[in-house]
Amino acid sequence: MSDKEPDPTFEDAIERLESLITAMESGEIPLAEMVAKFEEGSNLLKLCQGQLKEAEMTINKLDPKTGRLEAFDPSAGEEAP
Repeated sequence: MSDKEPDPTFEDAIERLESLITAMESGEIPLAEMVAKFEEGSNLLKLCQGQLKEAEMTINKLDPKTGRLEAFDPSAGEEAP
């Protein structure tokens, strides 16, 4: 098993991103700390983008008539040329 902590929820990641941005915009932190915060923020951003993509795919699979998940068919939304 990995010692890595579980990924934060989307909401927790957004909250942490906001606090990182506030700290970085203050201009009162040393460069080395700012670089570390930037790296953490970049990782959180990737995590949030992935979670949003997963949510979007789930929404796209919902049948609007029944409200049930349907098998994803990537060609279903395409029109014939």
